[in-house]
Amino acid sequence: MTTDFPIEGDIVNCAEKVRRGDPDRFLAIMSTPLSERGALFIIYAFNLEISRAPWVTKEAMIAEMRLQWWLDAIDEIYAGGNVRRHDVVSPLEKLIKTRNLPRDLFDALIAARRWDIYKDPHENAFAFEDYILATSGNLMALACLAVGSDDNNTKAAREYGYGDGVARLLLAIPALENAQRYPLIDGRPSAVKSLAQLALVRMNKASFSNKRGNGALRTAWMARDILKAAIKTPEKVADDALESTAFFKKLKLLSKSFRNAY
Repeated sequence: MTTDFPIEGDIVNCAEKVRRGDPDRFLAIMSTPLSERGALFIIYAFNLEISRAPWVTKEAMIAEMRLQWWLDAIDEIYAGGNVRRHDVVSPLEKLIKTRNLPRDLFDALIAARRWDIYKDPHENAFAFEDYILATSGNLMALACLAVGSDDNNTKAAREYGYGDGVARLLLAIPALENAQRYPLIDGRPSAVKSLAQLALVRMNKASFSNKRGNGALRTAWMARDILKAAIKTPEKVADDALESTAFFKKLKLLSKSFRNAY
């Protein structure tokens, strides 16, 4: 199956959204073959729209309505009738139909973001895991499918995305706590270390039957290093000191791009 999805019209707008709102993923996408970039820009522009919805207003009802708007848009796409015109919905409709992307991954991703609206912590470790898998896991699976990965790799992609999701969450902990959000079940250094270890194991165990999803998987190119830093010195999470320098990040991405690795 070809992965070509031309970068034109609305997809240029999607690319600009990702460049402004998700610069690390933008760099990773630009390291992939040109034929894959359009699909990835659409998926990650969609993710930006969903992940921002709970944060653009302090009114919970309005945030709920924003997420419902997206659930309705997805429903329209899969219903096959008229679909609302929108600079992300319109190219997403084409991508969904071209790649035959599964609806359940979209619905679960959007629904999981409702947790971000409120300040209640996750009830337990199982709820936390479900949240990471539904958000970062499903996102990685959709990205892989969008560039031609086989359906039988979806579970592995979700596991790989789980590791990326934990890594990104650990980076965001200081900002989240400043906003009175407490996503970790246990914030003690020992518990943070255990969480990072589990996430790294899940990433390393993820096995794929072919390389067709490598470009999508590369959007998590720094996750392992972040997790290793949290394992070695979990106190760095609270100190906002997990992330590598921009130079090192770009050097690592360049290396992976040359090797078509992730």
